[in-house]
Amino acid sequence: MFDVNWRTDTALALAKQMYESRNFGAAPILADALQDAGCDAEDILNHLRDPSATHVRGCWALDLVLGKE
Repeated sequence: MFDVNWRTDTALALAKQMYESRNFGAAPILADALQDAGCDAEDILNHLRDPSATHVRGCWALDLVLGKE
């Protein structure tokens, strides 16, 4: 479950930038921003920090941050 309180201005800005540019290099930074906002969902944080994970538009973790259900 994704807590809407994790959608801080910083997290949203990072997620939007990654989505629009299709450059997902900031995924670990997004994980840090979510954690700073109180996110303790290990599946989300681990996915965003995993250097071998493939991130694309439609990435489930990114879509959660952006509210694309």
